Amino acid sequence: MKLVNLLCLTTLLLAGTTTSAAQYDVDYEVTVDPEEGLASVTLTLEGESLPSKLELHINEDRHLNFSSEQKLDTDGDKVVWRPREPRSTLQYDFVIDRRKNNTSYDSMITDEWAVLRSDKLIPPIAATAKRGLDSRAVMDFDLPDGWSSAAPYEKTDAGGNRFRITDPGRSFVRPKGWLILGAVSSRQDIIADTEVRIAAPRGQGVRLQDSLAFINWTLPELKKIFPEFPPYILIVSAGNPMWRGGLSAPNSLFMHSDRPLISGNRTSSLIHELVHIGTSIHGTDQSDWIVEGIAEYYAVEILRRTGGISEVRYQQTMEELADWAEQSDGLFTGRSSGATTARAVGLMHRVDLEIKERSKGKNSLDNVATALAKDGGTVTVKDFIELAEQYAGGELSALEGIRQRIED
Repeated sequence: MKLVNLLCLTTLLLAGTTTSAAQYDVDYEVTVDPEEGLASVTLTLEGESLPSKLELHINEDRHLNFSSEQKLDTDGDKVVWRPREPRSTLQYDFVIDRRKNNTSYDSMITDEWAVLRSDKLIPPIAATAKRGLDSRAVMDFDLPDGWSSAAPYEKTDAGGNRFRITDPGRSFVRPKGWLILGAVSSRQDIIADTEVRIAAPRGQGVRLQDSLAFINWTLPELKKIFPEFPPYILIVSAGNPMWRGGLSAPNSLFMHSDRPLISGNRTSSLIHELVHIGTSIHGTDQSDWIVEGIAEYYAVEILRRTGGISEVRYQQTMEELADWAEQSDGLFTGRSSGATTARAVGLMHRVDLEIKERSKGKNSLDNVATALAKDGGTVTVKDFIELAEQYAGGELSALEGIRQRIED
């Protein structure tokens, strides 16, 4: 009996050793320099076994001055790094300021704060590694005195400005989503089992508590349709000269401080961007209208369901969107916005009503949206039609023209 126990213990110990050897540490150290407008990044890999090659797909105008103790191969927008066990480091600089148009920025640093995306700071990285070799990662900020940080991740036990990075489904863990650094004001709460934090540069008068209350009111209803929300959400807000709109990213979004929680046409940019977080889907040049149409449809529908607008106002909004949709040349126009998105909302509404009718109220567009969000990734027109007609129990007349378009 003792021999059997010893053999079992030995097996467990060996298994533990194997698991440990199949993981390495990734440390992203970021030093921010407001005077230079740069973030200096040191990427350190440490472990008994490391990837044989990392291929970084960079922006040549923003990712600069690469160096490492290993030889680097640089070819335009690609940098190839071959780390060696047990520890290797790579350094580069990142230009934070980036204009979205002539008058506004979607990434910016001042003497007092910085707003940027971590998936721009750390470019896409393809790792070549042994099968089963995984990473665990942290991101640590070295900031000027008086600065703090907010990211859509949990802070490590060490606290401060050090975050534990998660990247589900990826063996090489890379941070993604919005960041705000500097003299920051924030409010946070746990809403429907999701930790929500809203942060903005101090002194800009951003109504953080109002936004948090709005999310407390609407997020529980959203999560009934999109239950796969991440455990942490960061909402970053700032005024001019940041871009005057909303931009979603993994686990996070940016919303200009002048954007109302509910606009004059009774839609909500904040709910729209939250839907993008909850679905984690993206379209092609043929299907972007599906992604944007779902987000805008629920930006109105969630307000109706939660009592934010009456049934009469809801119907008025649908009529106004239908009028706007007449300015669209069609759904298959590449990136969906404005009149095209309004047209997509009208189609979503008709699909919802027809699914309910054909399924005798058993199913609705909610089922389609939930299924798309569960699969995530790229959604195609074929995916959407198949799911909608599956829940309807047959072909939908609302989708007849769309079906013919993709069959031709």
